[in-house]
Amino acid sequence: MLRARLVRLPRRQKRLIQVSVDVVLIWVALLLAFVVRLGDTQGVEPFDGHAWLFALAPIIAIPLFIRFGMYRAVMRYFGNDALLAIAKAVTLSSLLLALVVYWHQGAPKLIPRSTVFNYWWLSLVMVGGLRLMMRQYFMGDWFSADQPSRLQGRDCGSPKVAIFGAGAAGNQLVAALRLGRAMRPVAFIDDDSGIANRTIAGLRVYTSKHIQQMINETGADEILLAMPSASRARRRQILAELECFPLHVRSVPGFMDLASGRVKVDDVQEVDIADLLGRDAVPPQQALFERCIRGQVVMVTGAGGSIGAELCRQILLNQPLTLLLFEHSEFNLYSIHSELEARIKRESLPLRLVPILGSIRNADRLLDVMKTWKVDTLYHAAAYKHVPMVEHNIAEGVLNNLVGTLNTAQAAIRAGVSNFVLISTDKAVRPTNVMGSTKRLAEMVLQALSHESAPVLFEDDKALRKLNKTRFTMVRFGNVLGSSGSVIPLFHEQISKGGPVTVTHPNITRYFMTIREAAQLVIQAGAMGEGGDVFVLDMGEPVKIAELAEKMIHLSGLSVRSDRAPHGDIAIEFTGLRPGEKLYEELLIGDNVSPTGHPMIMRASEEHLSWEAFKPVLGEMLAAVARDDYDRVRQLLRETVSGYKPEGEIVDWIHLQRRIEP
Repeated sequence: MLRARLVRLPRRQKRLIQVSVDVVLIWVALLLAFVVRLGDTQGVEPFDGHAWLFALAPIIAIPLFIRFGMYRAVMRYFGNDALLAIAKAVTLSSLLLALVVYWHQGAPKLIPRSTVFNYWWLSLVMVGGLRLMMRQYFMGDWFSADQPSRLQGRDCGSPKVAIFGAGAAGNQLVAALRLGRAMRPVAFIDDDSGIANRTIAGLRVYTSKHIQQMINETGADEILLAMPSASRARRRQILAELECFPLHVRSVPGFMDLASGRVKVDDVQEVDIADLLGRDAVPPQQALFERCIRGQVVMVTGAGGSIGAELCRQILLNQPLTLLLFEHSEFNLYSIHSELEARIKRESLPLRLVPILGSIRNADRLLDVMKTWKVDTLYHAAAYKHVPMVEHNIAEGVLNNLVGTLNTAQAAIRAGVSNFVLISTDKAVRPTNVMGSTKRLAEMVLQALSHESAPVLFEDDKALRKLNKTRFTMVRFGNVLGSSGSVIPLFHEQISKGGPVTVTHPNITRYFMTIREAAQLVIQAGAMGEGGDVFVLDMGEPVKIAELAEKMIHLSGLSVRSDRAPHGDIAIEFTGLRPGEKLYEELLIGDNVSPTGHPMIMRASEEHLSWEAFKPVLGEMLAAVARDDYDRVRQLLRETVSGYKPEGEIVDWIHLQRRIEP
């Protein structure tokens, strides 16, 4: 094919062809300029009296064309900036030619003055028009901007998409899609009355009230949201309007992702579930954001996990002196270290990044790290958080969540760490599972230690008191979107496979927050602590998981199959609550909550044990775990954790196996 051969030509040959064609166009424009002025070719002598003019015109024009970059532009990506360069180059060359004509009025053949004007607009039309034609030729959309395959006599089979938002992002998206050919833009949707029913970039603009009409007329299969700067509330409103139509809804990335260069405008993605929640994140208060980080040595345990990794990303923004990544998973540590190291190099950030392999179960390792690096602030995100998994592995849950936190807290006191922030969970409130109860015990460890100015640490054989300079803070919140174990990726995978989508119970609800917002609020809450504080994040309204699953199915352009709609695409199956799972989560044990200086952060006042009263409980708990006495572990949890009400029998794998052994 000629088009493919032209594209494959060496760059030098392409430029030679362009220059040669432009010389011919200049001569033709000059000849036509005389014809338009004189009415025929009788008074034109390109090889005699006017030869000097025909020779001089390309000599003046071509160097200007080169200077203005007309031969650097790639024809397939020819745009408005290139048209502007052509206009400037042609105009300047015409002015210079007019000066030459003025100086040579004594020549044998006089040249009418209007000829130069005719030459200007004819050159503009011919030089610029040819380039526009060639761009259309290389793109393949000769006659219709929204039907590029009609010239080829065949349908390319690409899905037809409508663009919601006819602004700058929408127009960029249309241009990118036409170049890529993966999708065929067929319409715009925009509620701006000033452009309704008009045509932009060859596409008709429909309002949101006429989406069904748009589907009928264009056959659109998908809608792409091209509103990267719209608020979440606005996006939620739009998604609610689109949910009733059989369209797969996707979106272009957010404004910050586009501005940072991480993604391009044509990198479409599934609808962000955060848009379904509809709540805009509150910008961080910079003074709080930096208080415990800027110019300090900061350590994050569980740095490779979903919460820990996002904490590290946010900490990087506040310019710590050193950031220690403490993680027991080699792969997770490698992943987050590689990501952050690349960002530090890219943005030339003045800090030291230190990846450290280690477990919070190893108290000596923790102390060694904190003393060596003189840690100022520690964010403790390392924990087992998957409810059913911990329910089946009780010993590991206790040793990691409770003992790991105890080891980290005591190492912080010994090393003189100034700020200690525990990442807690709403499942610690009146828990029905081991995970939640061990996280509540972890909170109680910090509450007890924070009220001791010189505690005798647990299992200290010499019974020496340690001066406590550490300010302990706990931050409690619910589910974060995109975290490991979240239902959202599971639902996406199940929908892509054709279902069914599995939900444990029709009435199960959960609080949700974006992982970035959660990390920012954790950092700010940690800066407000006075010692022993339990902060609760405003998670908004709880979300019914079954309704969330329905919305995700609808926004994938599919329908829910049920008894009332037996011909739907994807069924929702209810599998029953898993071991230790609750229908509803709570954020407060009592009603004693007070506001703080941040609208999204509340301070809870909750009961706790003294350190001396708590140490015997720890001793008994560890002894029970050591002998695999899970009945005693459950009894201790009932006695210590307020509101702990386990549902069902103990399902620890070792416990179950021993019960069935003869």
